[in-house]
Amino acid sequence: MSDPIRRLADIPRVQAASFGARTAVEIEDRRLSYAELDARARRAAGLLAAQGVRPGQRIAWLGRSSEAFFEIFFGAALARVCLAPINSRLAIPEIAFILKDSGAELFFVTPEFFAAAEQVVQQVDRPIGLIGVGGHCAGFESYEALRDAAPEPPPSEPRAEDDVLQLYTSGTTGLPKGVRLNNANYTAFLDLRTQVEGFDYGPDDTVLIVMPLFHVAGTNISFSGLAAGGRVILLPEFRPAEVLRLIEQERVAHVFLVPAMINMLLQAPEIATADLSSLKTIAYGASPIGEAVLAQAKARFGCGFIQFYGMTESTGAGTYLPPAAHEGELLRSCGKPWPTIEVKILRDDGSNAEVGEIGEIAMRCELVMAGYWNRPEATAETVTPQGWLRTGDAGYRDAEGYFFVHDRVKDMIVSGGENVYPAEVENAIMGAPGVADVAVIGVPDERWGEAVKAIVVPAPGARPEPEAIIAWARARIAGFKAPKSVDFIEALPRNASGKVLRRELRKPYWEGRQRMVG
Repeated sequence: MSDPIRRLADIPRVQAASFGARTAVEIEDRRLSYAELDARARRAAGLLAAQGVRPGQRIAWLGRSSEAFFEIFFGAALARVCLAPINSRLAIPEIAFILKDSGAELFFVTPEFFAAAEQVVQQVDRPIGLIGVGGHCAGFESYEALRDAAPEPPPSEPRAEDDVLQLYTSGTTGLPKGVRLNNANYTAFLDLRTQVEGFDYGPDDTVLIVMPLFHVAGTNISFSGLAAGGRVILLPEFRPAEVLRLIEQERVAHVFLVPAMINMLLQAPEIATADLSSLKTIAYGASPIGEAVLAQAKARFGCGFIQFYGMTESTGAGTYLPPAAHEGELLRSCGKPWPTIEVKILRDDGSNAEVGEIGEIAMRCELVMAGYWNRPEATAETVTPQGWLRTGDAGYRDAEGYFFVHDRVKDMIVSGGENVYPAEVENAIMGAPGVADVAVIGVPDERWGEAVKAIVVPAPGARPEPEAIIAWARARIAGFKAPKSVDFIEALPRNASGKVLRRELRKPYWEGRQRMVG
């Protein structure tokens, strides 16, 4: 019999028929059954219709992880509306840019971000409906009241081309880009999830979500758990002791972590006595992992480890390294492609590289994004006319078909699983007192994989303090993007056309390492 779940919007209805009273989403002391999720999603769709939001339009979310996120997401999918979750770690100007760029009609906000949302909408030159989720504030309508009073939504059949999720990534130019993921992308994802270890959950499995829901790993792991009829537990904030407690007390079977989180769990005092016997898999990704950390984690957690390599632009899919391959030289590999996904290595001229030859990793599949929102030129630079997604990562393939990430073609830095583009940080630093020129690079960091470092050329006669430069940047961009350290240099190395030679700046910090990424 074919799977009755073909679209993400099908999940609440299908699972309510099979597992109505079973817990779908749990957070702190609140539990939402599949029957309640189905009913509330339909009400949320009615709310959007009553507010005049039409198919194809965007709504935005700013908040901590919440069961209401799934009510609103599935409601939006039913109404053929696209949800754009915003990274809650961003600075006010960055959030305002995304809100303006998305064209969102409604802004759903949890209480922790009411004050930030009020500042944000003052920077947007059009009216936006503020809706408070899980709390009350003057100027915000109550989501719960609007939802409960909403009429049944008008009949609407989701279409393959409907965008359902718009996730924003940092941009090479300093401006975030909205990645459009549609129903066709997620139909392909749902088809593949049972064929890929790390997503093939069962109805009796408990899945712990510690990744934020503005990140493709947070949404995908959640969707997989719900599509399986399992129980999804949300932890709004990563706290090592709480993660270990939940694994033990709730008998968690699956969790996705970035390498920095795995390292923090291993260093937590509670790890010595934690009962981790319920774990079946720990999936990890978003940045490479140190082999010593991985070996220690395998020994202590005693479950299967699965590495995922992908991008938001590929709906998070790409390659994976299953537990059986976690040994020897393959510990440095990001694995083999998912079924149906083509992956190859490209030379600079676009031709295919040979085995062992370093080039840019590219992939082609039905999971490649519909494009960047209102960015046709950026889309054309990233996705070829033949449908190949250029990842910006340099790597190679061995004779057995395993892929290895070696470096980055682009200048992106990955710190604790978050992408940071140097241009964005440099734009924030330029203008700081005493700064004549600046280049930003990623340097090795034992905790975060890579740390952001600013290389500054002081203005003539100036002696700027590193702390002042860092504070200047933090006032303008998210804290995780701001430099963690500042070095000074007389002049930046540049090529004949004036481009900064970042690789030359990075070289001394990465000397003696097998990979040029952290």
